Amino acid sequence: MHFIRKIIENPVLADPAKKYMNVHRHFYRYSRGDFIGPALKILKTNTKLTLKGTHEYEDLILELVLKSISDDSEKFEIKGKLITGSDVSEEIAQLGFNWDLKQSTGKTKNYKADIQGYSDKANLLKALDIFRKTSYLLISFNKGPNCKVTTKKNIPQPSKKKVEDDDVNQRVTFCTGYLSNSDQNIKTLIDLALSDFKSELPSKWKQIVILNNYNVTDIELPKDIKDSRLLRIMAIRKGKLFRSIEVDNELIEKQYSFVV
Repeated sequence: MHFIRKIIENPVLADPAKKYMNVHRHFYRYSRGDFIGPALKILKTNTKLTLKGTHEYEDLILELVLKSISDDSEKFEIKGKLITGSDVSEEIAQLGFNWDLKQSTGKTKNYKADIQGYSDKANLLKALDIFRKTSYLLISFNKGPNCKVTTKKNIPQPSKKKVEDDDVNQRVTFCTGYLSNSDQNIKTLIDLALSDFKSELPSKWKQIVILNNYNVTDIELPKDIKDSRLLRIMAIRKGKLFRSIEVDNELIEKQYSFVV
């Protein structure tokens, strides 16, 4: 499940730093204040759905395109990069991948693996579920014009712009996915990306832009940790998620209080 959907369905997470790392880790970098969050642009034609996302939507785009594939076991070529903050070599081996995970030599401890090889739908969905807790899985593949994902291999720096100065069209170039326009694919898209706006969506639309922005009002620091880096990681953020969709130039907004 994408972390934004998790917040919508359960905005107050109990002990998020230990029990909900798949959500909590997306808020490490935030102090108090207003911040630009991930965005997704959806374009619909008679035959195709095009998904254009910022960083932190690449996992959902990958999931949606994978779920549109009918054959679970058909192998296809994949390439990209795995970026993670922990040693996940055991998980890589259990999934049957031969990705060579290497630890960085800089101050910040992280691991990276270049991805080159073959996989199938079922195993990639399993990998996505596992790595959402610790890692960024930056995958590209091409099974044809209506089944394709292109993801950049380097994570961008967080935006320093104010929310009102956001250029969403420039940001949604990190990951692009293509899938066929079918009733089932649209249903899956709405369930996974737009479930909280389902009742407001018109029956016909051509373009949807999803924005997610944050206002962090309070940071709760753990009392038993002295290390400054670990304090930042384990700290709990409280605030509001401001979420909006623009459907063919009509704006619909919602907000959620969160504890993450």
